[in-house]
Amino acid sequence: MTHKEEEFKRTIGVIGLSANIMNVIIGAGIFALPAIVAASMGASSIIAYVFCGILMALIMLCFAEAASKVTQTGGVYSYIETAFGPYAGFLAGIFTVGGTLLADAAVSNALVNVLSSTHPVFQEEWMRILCLTTVFWGLASINVIGVKQGIGLVKINTVAKLIPLLLLVIFGWEAVAVNNLTIESFPDIQQLGKTSLVLFFAFQGCESGIVVSGEVINPKRTIPKAIFISISAIVVLYMLIQTVAQGVLGNQLPQFTATPLAATANVIFGPIGFVILTVGAGISMFGFLSGDILNNPRTLYALARDKVIPINALAKIHPSFSTPYLSIIVYALLGFLIAVTGSFESLVVIASSSVLIVYLGVVFSVIKLRYSRETKADEFTIPGGLTVPILSIVIILYFLSNLAQNEIIGTLIAIGILSIIYALIRFSKKKIS
Repeated sequence: MTHKEEEFKRTIGVIGLSANIMNVIIGAGIFALPAIVAASMGASSIIAYVFCGILMALIMLCFAEAASKVTQTGGVYSYIETAFGPYAGFLAGIFTVGGTLLADAAVSNALVNVLSSTHPVFQEEWMRILCLTTVFWGLASINVIGVKQGIGLVKINTVAKLIPLLLLVIFGWEAVAVNNLTIESFPDIQQLGKTSLVLFFAFQGCESGIVVSGEVINPKRTIPKAIFISISAIVVLYMLIQTVAQGVLGNQLPQFTATPLAATANVIFGPIGFVILTVGAGISMFGFLSGDILNNPRTLYALARDKVIPINALAKIHPSFSTPYLSIIVYALLGFLIAVTGSFESLVVIASSSVLIVYLGVVFSVIKLRYSRETKADEFTIPGGLTVPILSIVIILYFLSNLAQNEIIGTLIAIGILSIIYALIRFSKKKIS
């Protein structure tokens, strides 16, 4: 279905959207990732990055095609809802919002933990709550004022988080020992697949970055370009970071599970390098949160706009700022409450699998939209027919098959509960009408 969104201002260009996607994907994970990957594959870790980069490129091609066909605000929810109707859209929207809220709660608490390492006062409970309040409500206020302000903050955060990483890569080459990069044995398929599953979650986030489709200039061209630019840049950056960390620390890299990049910087720059990368990790976490509070309230807005959830207030747009202000406030409130209570820990297992299910829905929506709607000249279409979508489906099913049993059971239970809630919503609507 087609939705008009004349009340939104289209102000986001290729650079802004690319920064938004990179900001969400490059979170705190990259600051710990090299040690985890090295522990599994050693010097051959770079092969996993190439392998995972190719896999992600296939899936992102599907995102690019879906984004060029469905350009209104809502991102993956809008793609799936347009292709398969409100029930599928409801599941996709709730899984997307739920997963990102859990991630925000985890990252915001991790940010406070970083601050607590700098001064004992941040270890106090009252200070933790004050920090969480400042983060969530400060970012919500900026994003209520306007998407231009929100995307401006995202651009600043993206540059700020990239600077320490680029410094590490540029100046780290002098300290790289070639023998630390020598691949003595190649990984088997099972080992490569298991490591790629870890890396897959380090690459996710594009689905949040493109939620702002309804505020993008010329979205049919801008969104595919931004996806290609951001994913390509991230793959190259991740490979360079892994190479430098492995080349500098060698076999010692897996020992620094908490701060591998800070440990690498300590060798390259001395103690000041450790401080720079630790601060960089904090900035990266804050940047991740700024991107999420910009993007994900738009999914709540889209669910209410399409009356998939019966809360009309969430579809309201501010008369002066042209932003879905109530959705932003509600999203920030939910994130704040989950972060403060810490109750997210029991539900995190569902968050990881929910992303895979949403990705699978996007790929299927590409196939459905390609054959149910006429393709326009200005829309992006993946070359090679159904080859890329089918390969993407196989990849996602493979990742799902590697999930733990409790994750699979938890996800199925969540789908069952959400299906009942959706049925009750539909029943109440029919009763009222």
